[in-house]
Amino acid sequence: MHGLLALLLAFQSVSPEAAEHMKAGVEAHRQKQFETAIAEFKKATESDPTLAEAFADLGEEYMQVHNYGAAIAPLKRALELNPDLDEVHLQLGYALLSQGYPAEAMPHLERAHAVEALAIAQIETGHYQEAIVNLSAALAKHPGEPDLLYYLGRASGLLSKQSIDTLIAAYPDSARTHQAMGENYFVLRQMPQAENEYQAALKERPDIPGLHLELGLVYAGAAQWPKAEEEFRAETKLQPGNAEASYRLGTALLEQGKVHEARQELERADRLRPDMPETLYSLGKAAMLDGDTAAAEQAWTHLLSIEKDSSLAAQAHFGLAGIYRKQGKTSQAANEMQEFRKLQKSNPQPEDKPK
Repeated sequence: MHGLLALLLAFQSVSPEAAEHMKAGVEAHRQKQFETAIAEFKKATESDPTLAEAFADLGEEYMQVHNYGAAIAPLKRALELNPDLDEVHLQLGYALLSQGYPAEAMPHLERAHAVEALAIAQIETGHYQEAIVNLSAALAKHPGEPDLLYYLGRASGLLSKQSIDTLIAAYPDSARTHQAMGENYFVLRQMPQAENEYQAALKERPDIPGLHLELGLVYAGAAQWPKAEEEFRAETKLQPGNAEASYRLGTALLEQGKVHEARQELERADRLRPDMPETLYSLGKAAMLDGDTAAAEQAWTHLLSIEKDSSLAAQAHFGLAGIYRKQGKTSQAANEMQEFRKLQKSNPQPEDKPK
């Protein structure tokens, strides 16, 4: 507890009655008799209303029993008497934040360098950029901490929404506004509205990178493969180095039975961004349909060296089972089907029949 050891050494400067209550409070705290400690520290504040440490310790005891609302007043009084009690700034910041007073909590948390709690207060007060900076710094010290990841995601999402809301309000008819609206509709699976917004954006600025790709995904979601192919092809012309655009074009071609062309595009996507499981699976499928079982086996085997537990891994095992069955390798085919069924239980997929 803050200041208790110092108090025990300096009780000669405290009134005898207050000192007795402070000692009793310390002893009660050590025995985890927090309610008794609260009563004793309260009496100490009454005996000596100028004793900052008594108010500080009373506030801390309230914090011990999670009565954050009751802790606020004595902690504030402690800081009125002695503004240099850094630990009290920390406790007061936490108490205020827990009671829904983030703006009031912020200066205390800042003084105490309580980065994580300060970031939460910044989120609650709309200071999203500052919160992201603080949470990123905290995550660098505590990688993978769930609460920090949650709050960073929340702050980033709120900042994104704030930016989009500002964009829409300031430039309602701009290409970027139409693009943002298209993205929102796409997430909501409202495809006709998404299509309209993307087309409006393209009418304004047909050279914005990513727009053709996003519109192509709308068409792909509706299985309108010729339209999807057209948009993906336009994106690959705008961005010849975009691996996803190339991959999406390859899958659209594959869906239309344009196997050889699809295979070429998927090979290009694999060169642009090697080791992407989605590309490897589609590349194996295209090679298989193109009559090149060796290339299909190579693609699917490579996929399984990268991913072992996903639905794509299950499909790769299924495809390999078909290859080995055709080659008369019954034992290997059985092993692949066993792996497929094992993964299918955790990643259900519609089962294709082996060719």
